[in-house]
Amino acid sequence: MFSKLFRRMSASVSSKPVFAGPPGARLYAIGDVHGRLDLVDDLLGRIEDDIADRPVETAAVVFLGDLIDRGPESAGVVDRLQSLRHFPARMLFILGNHEEFLLRVLNGEPGVAHDWLGFGGDACAESYGVATAALQAMDEQRIAEVLRQAIPAAHVAFLKTFGDTFRFGDYLLVHAGIRPGVPIDEQQPRDLRWIRQPFLSDAHDHGCMVIHGHTISDGVDQRSNRIGIDTGAYRTGILTAAVIEEEDLRFLATGPATGG
Repeated sequence: MFSKLFRRMSASVSSKPVFAGPPGARLYAIGDVHGRLDLVDDLLGRIEDDIADRPVETAAVVFLGDLIDRGPESAGVVDRLQSLRHFPARMLFILGNHEEFLLRVLNGEPGVAHDWLGFGGDACAESYGVATAALQAMDEQRIAEVLRQAIPAAHVAFLKTFGDTFRFGDYLLVHAGIRPGVPIDEQQPRDLRWIRQPFLSDAHDHGCMVIHGHTISDGVDQRSNRIGIDTGAYRTGILTAAVIEEEDLRFLATGPATGG
């Protein structure tokens, strides 16, 4: 059933007084990882235990993007998730602005490589065994060549499969947010991956509950029309998942924030 919900752009959404997921299904939405393989393993272990303790007909895990950059193990995170087998839930992935940035660098797009290195990409390059001091001295085309040699083709192909949105009942999952007032089918990828304002301060009903990452908050940022779950994993040690099952909403997290 999840393959019908996951796509590059989601279908239109409806407005309901109570937000709910589809019957008989549970979703775990995970915020920005940023190279913290230790936290990914920890949280996936907690999710696996949760599924064992609370069996459900259908389960899926959706990563909201920004698997890479800033933290120490971008390569390890991508390798783990692209090769994960025998997990008791379907794995789905949304493209974050950091994955977008890396793909643009690998494509040799002018004017982005050095910006990416200063945007957390240096840690990603180091995780693939590439010294960033050497990259800083190269031109952009050479940077792209070196990274293409260092990053396994399977990792790049995996990142290219990521979607932009995921619809789960009355919930819409995106990386950064949506442009207020614009129909979901007309949202632009740049907004879905990069937006902060006016989305974060907008209090209007979007016709759905938006779950997003991208903007770090001190704990879950739960509002009437959106839920932010980027709890700054790479620097706080807290990686958070929103758990949706019909009308129930709870949270799992690593570290001291763990709780339902």
